[in-house]
Amino acid sequence: MAQKAWHSAATMDTRTSARGDWLKSMSNHVATALLAYTGVLIFLTMGAIQKVGGMGMGLFALVVLVAFIIPMFRNFERRWERKVAGSDDAVLAGEFRRQTMLLWLLALGLPFGVTALAMALFAAG
Repeated sequence: MAQKAWHSAATMDTRTSARGDWLKSMSNHVATALLAYTGVLIFLTMGAIQKVGGMGMGLFALVVLVAFIIPMFRNFERRWERKVAGSDDAVLAGEFRRQTMLLWLLALGLPFGVTALAMALFAAG
């Protein structure tokens, strides 16, 4: 009986630990994706500033980052916290893969869109 209770407690700790690992891993992906987004955006924006001119483009890119991108990426973490609370590890594995793929597509793709938008705005103005 005591052995069965011990096994039950050990299994529960493993599940809790695994769920904590899911959250930590998503948080790490979000932080790293924000760094990658920022690096790509800086690289693209500096090239665009040299091409189009106008230092306001850098400020525009920074405002977009702070106002839209950081909260959007933070929502990935918040949604993941809610999903982990009541899901099985097998379900979480597939969902984690989809969420991280979307996160990285956005992190590496959005800088191109933001830079193109900024170039269009500053070339017209």
